[in-house]
Amino acid sequence: MTDWQISARGRALHSAGIVWDAHTCLPLTPGQSMEPLERHRAAGVTFVSVNVGMDFNPVSQIMRVIANFRAWLERHSDRFLLADSVDDIDRAKRQGKLAVAFDLEGAAMLENDLAMVQLFSDLGVRQIHLAYNRDNSVAGGCHGNDAPLTAFGRQVVQEINRVGLLMDCSHSGYRTSMEVMERSTRPVIFSHSNVRELKDHARNIRNDQIVACAQTGGVIAVSGIGIFLGANDIRLETLVRHIDYIAERVGAAHIGLGLDYVFGALSGDLPAGSHPDEWWPPGNEYDLDDMAIVPPERFPEITEALLARGYSDIEVRGILGENMTRVARETWNSKRK
Repeated sequence: MTDWQISARGRALHSAGIVWDAHTCLPLTPGQSMEPLERHRAAGVTFVSVNVGMDFNPVSQIMRVIANFRAWLERHSDRFLLADSVDDIDRAKRQGKLAVAFDLEGAAMLENDLAMVQLFSDLGVRQIHLAYNRDNSVAGGCHGNDAPLTAFGRQVVQEINRVGLLMDCSHSGYRTSMEVMERSTRPVIFSHSNVRELKDHARNIRNDQIVACAQTGGVIAVSGIGIFLGANDIRLETLVRHIDYIAERVGAAHIGLGLDYVFGALSGDLPAGSHPDEWWPPGNEYDLDDMAIVPPERFPEITEALLARGYSDIEVRGILGENMTRVARETWNSKRK
């Protein structure tokens, strides 16, 4: 953690605070090592949310992934910690460990059963959104028909609030996200989403979505995927441009980072017989094997870039992780019901 090519001020700031990556992906395969997350730890990251399943992954696969990840983290507890609470994240920071929790991208894995929300929480899931690009029985996806929440979907939002998971609107359709933010009784996040005014892509979010998220007390975590930042552009000045845009409208207190770095080919997570075009429709720049993504090694450089743009130390610490920490503290239940 001593090779960061940044200023002494940036190094001190990056080292002192909580650095939170709101979303990353490992291959969802049996026996998958989580060792690649050492790259996050070496970059001074304190907490990372790891995807364990999307709408196209069957529950049997998701359960095996969770079981494997939990066992791996237990075997490597000298460097990693499965976080149940914000207190666990604080403890990981003190001990020089990387805190890890899980997230779900979609709601198909609930199988129309509210009890599954509590089960996934008990297994380490701390964040969930309701549709992965396409519509399902709960919500509308950003590449769907702009469907609102279904009647069951409204119950799911209520149950997510009760259980105490981060309510995430990334990958969701416009109407679904706006209804989620209206109905949620806890802060809502976009764990890896960018500004549609700066890059017109269905995965990016509009001005009123940004404002509605902030009004819940939530956070928009900016993604590092090049096709959502610009023309497959992962320059830090492009990423910071998205941060600037959000800050000008709702303030730096509602911004975070969710680089969505993919360790391995995302298309490899698809079950046999499923075609990538079904989930990442043509005409949207999805080249799953050639998408540029800001890697975790650049977290210290992001700190430096924010300072260079004139953000205060307090604002930088917030964007790096304290804003997400605040939302988690207001959302995660310290004792599971």
